Amino acid sequence: MKLVIAIVQDKDSHRLSNALVKSNYRATKLATTGGFLKAGNTTFLIGVDDNKVEDVMRLIKENCKAREQLVSPVSPLGGNADSYVPYPVEVQVGGATVFVLPIEQFMQV
Repeated sequence: MKLVIAIVQDKDSHRLSNALVKSNYRATKLATTGGFLKAGNTTFLIGVDDNKVEDVMRLIKENCKAREQLVSPVSPLGGNADSYVPYPVEVQVGGATVFVLPIEQFMQV
């Protein structure tokens, strides 16, 4: 058994949640916040048999797309202001960060 931890952007969470339910996967959703953009994320905890990991990964890839977003950088407080860029920059956001961990034991009580 494996625990799939998928961190996805909030914009993709509803679509992924629906796809998981439609494919009969149960997941726990946690509201989380990203460190870089300080934007809302959703973290899914999905317990699956070893042979189902690839199917769950496929669902994540199909429903969590990377996109470009303009971000206004924060000015440096005490650092080197010479390298500070005062205008918005385009960064890639979205997609998913996924961890697959082995599970030693699983029980429902």
